[in-house]
Amino acid sequence: MDRNVYSIVLLEELVDAVDRLACERGISRSGMINRILADYLSCATPEERIGNIFSCMEQYFSAAENFQVRSRQSETMLTIRSSLKYRYHPTVRYALELFRENSKAIGELRVTLRTKSAVLEDLLTEFFTFRGKMEQRWLGAHFPGDHVPYGIGPGRFTRTLVAPASEQDRTAEKTSEAICDYILEFDRELKHYCAGSDSPIKTQVKLEWEYQNHIKKNIII
Repeated sequence: MDRNVYSIVLLEELVDAVDRLACERGISRSGMINRILADYLSCATPEERIGNIFSCMEQYFSAAENFQVRSRQSETMLTIRSSLKYRYHPTVRYALELFRENSKAIGELRVTLRTKSAVLEDLLTEFFTFRGKMEQRWLGAHFPGDHVPYGIGPGRFTRTLVAPASEQDRTAEKTSEAICDYILEFDRELKHYCAGSDSPIKTQVKLEWEYQNHIKKNIII
């Protein structure tokens, strides 16, 4: 939804009531008025859409093993944690930001892992590079310019998420399902890669074959 500035005349008592409610909810006056009007007119605001997606994800991951959902720190951010089966069990952090603007890109997922181990950091970079190139090979045609928007840094992988191609897959339930599937598959591959049970080449071949089967059954996002 687009946002514009309007001049309207309101009763002072109403503004005071709105401000009190906005303070309780931790949002701005404009945001509170938007919510009140949207509720009265049965229109979903971007914040409600994001909240519905996050609620579905929280419910999903609360039942998943080895995942922990952190309490929301803002209306547009949700953080999920997982532990890597590696020395000292370092924490993998999945920070999801959903955008308020109605555009092709709906959000960004940032995967981070802090470590002082040079060996693990090299292994992470190796996996992130493999994962990014694999997504580009199999998903590139689904993105603008035939390019999957991802980035790699020390202990960090970022990926811009796009709206599902089908209109029927853009509901809060379907969108949350697609994001959850993406995180679960990413986490599974990362843990398998870092386990080091096979050579890197064998592991990559196995994971790519499994990834191809995964994307055939799930919504691309």
